[in-house]
Amino acid sequence: MSFRSLTPAAFLLTLGLLGTAGSAQAQNQPGVPAAAQPIGLASDSLTLGATVQAVLDANPGITNLTELSNAATSRLSQTQSGFLPQITGTATYTRIDPVVKLPFNGETLQFAPNNNYDFHLTAQYLLLDFGKNAATVKVAESQVQTAQDNITVARRDLAFNAAQVYYNILFMRESIRVQNQQIASLQAHRNEMEKRVQGGVSTRFDVTTTDVRITQAQNTKLDLENQLRNQQVQLARLLHKPAQADIPVKGRLTYEPQTVDMATELAKATENRPEVKLARDAEKTAELQAKLIEKSDLPSLGVGAQVGGKNGYILPDINRIRFNTVGVVQLSVPIYDGGRNKKQRVEAAANSRAALARTQDTQEQIRADVRQAVNNMEFSQARLANAEQQVAQASDALTRAQGRYRYGVGQNLDVLDAETQLSQARLARAQAMYNYTLGQYQLRRATGEQIWQ
Repeated sequence: MSFRSLTPAAFLLTLGLLGTAGSAQAQNQPGVPAAAQPIGLASDSLTLGATVQAVLDANPGITNLTELSNAATSRLSQTQSGFLPQITGTATYTRIDPVVKLPFNGETLQFAPNNNYDFHLTAQYLLLDFGKNAATVKVAESQVQTAQDNITVARRDLAFNAAQVYYNILFMRESIRVQNQQIASLQAHRNEMEKRVQGGVSTRFDVTTTDVRITQAQNTKLDLENQLRNQQVQLARLLHKPAQADIPVKGRLTYEPQTVDMATELAKATENRPEVKLARDAEKTAELQAKLIEKSDLPSLGVGAQVGGKNGYILPDINRIRFNTVGVVQLSVPIYDGGRNKKQRVEAAANSRAALARTQDTQEQIRADVRQAVNNMEFSQARLANAEQQVAQASDALTRAQGRYRYGVGQNLDVLDAETQLSQARLARAQAMYNYTLGQYQLRRATGEQIWQ
């Protein structure tokens, strides 16, 4: 359905759906009508790149994912400590009552002291675990990579949302500019009719009819201004500023066509899209987890040494603290675990198959995203060419209608209809430019490119 066939009510409803991008819940400043609030047209400051960077810097979700990545890195360091010896210092005091005492040659022999002291250092080192600790480290490394890729995905999505809101604001501004053109043209036409009424050439009915169209155009402008304010509220939310903050941006909606090769874009998406990296991370983690489980029931060989001092050794001076050493070589061989390892292998195999299927599904989704983005760009480009033609036709129709009315062979209603059709054609052109520009960023998002240059 074209803009030309829309009724005024349907046209207002269509405008209400354009460019809102999730800002339906935003509210105006308390006690101030939308039309009376500043709409940020005068004080521009943020470019697209500055807007996106400010949103990325302000978002706590990125901080959350960054700290989770730091935690994963710390876990990796913890697993790497398994390759190093473990040294422990221990000091023990034990009071024993009663102790064994025997009379001997008029003396009393005590075989254990009441106060027992033991001070020692213990060193343990794992000589051989058949790769179990190395497998644990590799799993931790894969988890660190996953955490970092999650940050990349979050930053990409947040940057796209910021760019979308940025261009929503530019689109609303362009739509308001179109409405201002229509209102100015209608008011000029009304002034001309006033002169014709005073000269007895036209009737007051024509002036009243024009006033109705001017009021309708002003109402549409108020709706657009309200949507612009909502987009500014949405940008303030992304920047985590107060809802009433006026976040000015600068720029103007433009049309910058680009050549798109589907095969090249699909190849870039497969190589660069962070979702593919995440899916491959999951595959790798599942594979490494399976290898770790395979090694978990292998034997391990470790050595230990202990040096220190304790009392209670030699009669009769059992309270004397003497230096002592202990050496240990320990071989641990799992024999029976109730079938736990076997069941863990079944689980790991299932997780590996699930990760592989998820990668295949992700690749299909990415290919679909690229195709949809390219299709949207092609469609918007065709709509823009059609809208340019409509603007030219509507401009010519308005000129002819004004000329016919001026010479008394046309009706005022023809002029008003031509004014409305020209405004709708200009709005359709702005909509096509907005859709094409947004399609370019959708394509960048689909191929894993940086959202802004």
